[in-house]
Amino acid sequence: MRIFEKLRSNMAFNVIGGLLFLVLMFGLIVSIIGNRSFVSAFKKEYSTVTYHMADSAAAFVNGDQIEEYLAGGETEEYALTKSRLDIHCTKLNVSLIYVIKVDTSDYGRFVSVFNAVNNSVDNSNYSEWELGHRRDTTNDEYRLKYKAIYEQGSEYETVFRLHTNDGSHPHMTTLVPVKDSSGRVTAILCVQRPVREMEDALRPYYLLIVLGVALMVLVVSFLAATFLRQSIIRPVKKVSKEAARFAKEHALSEPLGEISRFDEILDLAHSIDSMESDMVNYIDNLTDVTAEKERMRAELSIAAMIQDDALPDDFPAFPDRNEFDLYALMDPAREVGGDFYNFFLIDEDHLALVMADVSDKGIPGALFMMVTNILLTDRIETYGTPSEVLSIMNDDICEHNQADMFETVWLGILEISTGRIIAANAGHEHPAIYRKDGCFEILKDKHGFVLGGMPGMKYKDYELQLGEGDKLFLYTDGLPESTDRGNRMLGTEGMIEALNRVKDGTPKEIIDGVLKTVDEFVGEADQFDDLTMLCLEMKEIKGSPGDRA
Repeated sequence: MRIFEKLRSNMAFNVIGGLLFLVLMFGLIVSIIGNRSFVSAFKKEYSTVTYHMADSAAAFVNGDQIEEYLAGGETEEYALTKSRLDIHCTKLNVSLIYVIKVDTSDYGRFVSVFNAVNNSVDNSNYSEWELGHRRDTTNDEYRLKYKAIYEQGSEYETVFRLHTNDGSHPHMTTLVPVKDSSGRVTAILCVQRPVREMEDALRPYYLLIVLGVALMVLVVSFLAATFLRQSIIRPVKKVSKEAARFAKEHALSEPLGEISRFDEILDLAHSIDSMESDMVNYIDNLTDVTAEKERMRAELSIAAMIQDDALPDDFPAFPDRNEFDLYALMDPAREVGGDFYNFFLIDEDHLALVMADVSDKGIPGALFMMVTNILLTDRIETYGTPSEVLSIMNDDICEHNQADMFETVWLGILEISTGRIIAANAGHEHPAIYRKDGCFEILKDKHGFVLGGMPGMKYKDYELQLGEGDKLFLYTDGLPESTDRGNRMLGTEGMIEALNRVKDGTPKEIIDGVLKTVDEFVGEADQFDDLTMLCLEMKEIKGSPGDRA
């Protein structure tokens, strides 16, 4: 009992045991659904194909002559139709094609008009009914099918007899109406096909499912036990023990380091190492802090450091890529800000570019910015176009947005080989674009609603083509809304003028030049809004014009 209790609290036992249970349940569900889907699909396919067979055969029968056939016997026209149906029965490789006139008073009897037999299809022993042969309806199922065709205008009906007790083989019968020239149903044409293919296919299918599930359980059991223990459970246990040790001792130890190949666990380990280091430093610093103001300043310093670490700030960002150059800068109005930029390679030929502005500043804006940046990075790598990413992001934010904050976002994905950008704009500032040997201009792109404002919003993609030497400039509203001591704003025109004064420079020189213009314009006035900029220059287009079409 004690061993069982210990196993119940063991992470490896619970994870592996739960996974195996899910695999078994998955196998069982797949088996049931697969069987039903197989039989259902088989029946549907057989019904559709046999309906077309019956419909083509019904075209040979003159519905206006049914009563005359029954009253006058086998005329020349009757013999010709009978011959066609016999040939059709053989060519279609079906067991029976027969035409019957049903007693519509209770649909309990019918009389035979035509009957074509092909016993070679299924080694059957059917005998042809003569013209006028009468017999009772087989069962209530057939009676209801007859009624549906005569009274309800059914296009066709199908009866499956997979289990027979009259010596016949499993088969299906499709019934279609035979109509006269006025559209009235005068008879029913039936086509009977054997369904041995379904039985033949089901047996290996059942065996395959059983073997597949058994093999899957064995393989998953082995792989899960090995994989989880080595790659997840042991590293997580090590992180857990280290966290518990630090909580008790409040002292640094050997760093956890590279304990796993998975980014999530690796990030957790690094966070623990960083947390221990930061916490020790923070505790040491607290001994020297004597005022509430200094304590708040220390916390804001940590927050600013975390925010700085969240944004890529190593330049050149991609020293091994010659196709483009970029530079970015965020200058918060307070210790931490609500603006953020980001860029990263999705793959070798696609670069994600993000510029965003949160509705609030300081700690709330920074927290909102951090969450959004993490969500946005994850969604870009998971979903498709920028518009789709922004739609998913908007719903995610609205679902957990009790503070009613919102943000504007410009998101673009650059195809490096061609210079083509697919972008979407969620209420953000219009970007500025520079064409080689030209000047910077504002690009009036399509605007969608801000993120976090209302769930269910949809956004639109647009395309932007950059050539060699072209530049793209992204920014937040803190740039054009920079204000001097006389409450005059720099404005969009002032921003464009500042850009064109340094238009021939590198992305870093352009941003440094614009920042210098802002500093000179603002002077000693306080900065009320975050200031964030990103500049991209296309230096080399490897794709052909056809690739960029």
